[in-house]
Amino acid sequence: MPRSETSFADLGLRPVLIHALNRIGIDIPFDIQTAAIPDALAGQDILGRAPTGSGKTFAFGLPMLQRLSGASSRPRSPRGLILVPTRELALQIERALEEPALALGVRVMGIVGGVPMKRQSERLMRGVDVVVATPGRLEDLIQHAAVSLADIAITVVDEADRMADLGFLPQVRKLVDRTPKGGQRMLFSATLDGDVDDLVQRYFDSPAIHSAEPPALAQATMKHLFFRVADTDKNSIALRIASRTGRTMIFLRTKHAADRFTASLREVGVSALALHGDKSQANRTRTLAAFADGSVTVLVATDVAARGLHVDGITLVVHVDPPADAKDYTHRAGRTARAGETGTVVTLVTDSQQSHVAALAAEAGILAEFTDVTASSPALAESTGAQAPPGSPVVEVIPTVRQSGPAREVDRRRRPVPRRTRDKPGRSGRR
Repeated sequence: MPRSETSFADLGLRPVLIHALNRIGIDIPFDIQTAAIPDALAGQDILGRAPTGSGKTFAFGLPMLQRLSGASSRPRSPRGLILVPTRELALQIERALEEPALALGVRVMGIVGGVPMKRQSERLMRGVDVVVATPGRLEDLIQHAAVSLADIAITVVDEADRMADLGFLPQVRKLVDRTPKGGQRMLFSATLDGDVDDLVQRYFDSPAIHSAEPPALAQATMKHLFFRVADTDKNSIALRIASRTGRTMIFLRTKHAADRFTASLREVGVSALALHGDKSQANRTRTLAAFADGSVTVLVATDVAARGLHVDGITLVVHVDPPADAKDYTHRAGRTARAGETGTVVTLVTDSQQSHVAALAAEAGILAEFTDVTASSPALAESTGAQAPPGSPVVEVIPTVRQSGPAREVDRRRRPVPRRTRDKPGRSGRR
């Protein structure tokens, strides 16, 4: 995303906060930060039209931390609330704000499902200034009297369009209704129409509106390849692509398919893990830690990971199952070629899927030119680095993360993965 020539000091941030940003290698603000931070520091309501990867976390997070610093929150009564649609995004924001918050003496806590409620209740009782929460778990804690929103001074709704897509807006409205009227409110979303606009009309008072240009999928740093494949060849082609050298992210439509394909990869020697909504929070945290540090080179995911997930160095995104629409294509593709890096996006397409994929690519601003490939095609190897799988079952790296907050200490144990993995019965169609 574009960066401004303005400095963080010019925006009104305190020196201690700027030094904290410098320690983590951040010294020049993105455009959305330059636009939104001064208004947010002044306490004004903010509407930000900004996609994932635009720098919006610091656009709302840094002003919130600075405005809340210098005072302490009562037990179970945070003063800052950030609502997000997914566990991964909540934990990512918590990690991003950790160093700036520490510099200002502000306590930030992620509230997500998959973590014992008792542990979360105990931490809230000790006092937390900002909670980064998914709506469902926050509502559960409120029902158990473990947290109150009566002291909330600043509320942020992040990725509001995704909240709408997932049906979370009724919960969001109930939660915002619990916060005091007159508090500062900020909303960030890729779009500001439909149900998102209804939320704006209900809760925002003369907001300042700031926009960041969405990442251009046709940019020179991102290459888009569309391979027409036979149904019978699709799996073997995907296996060869995943056997390449480099960090790779692979998307499938269902949880069951993601688990099956991951097992297939490990059987032929490819270090891979799956990420989807049926995984426990501990498993998801360990999986992302292993992918981020390079212990695992392939992440196989459903669309739960298409938004809000940022791992540096993903050089290839593969749609084994084509996305449902242009919006999903954009978010999946956005996992690569971030912050000026280069990357490739590959879509495997059967004859019956070609017209659908051509239409969604056109809507996303991409001209889809289809190339016929087989597992042995030179074009496949030349464009993706596809190669024959290693052959021997992988010795799986299982990171064990001991944490009370964001992922930190990572231990590793090794155990062989059996050659044959029996599919578990369950609801295979849910993402």
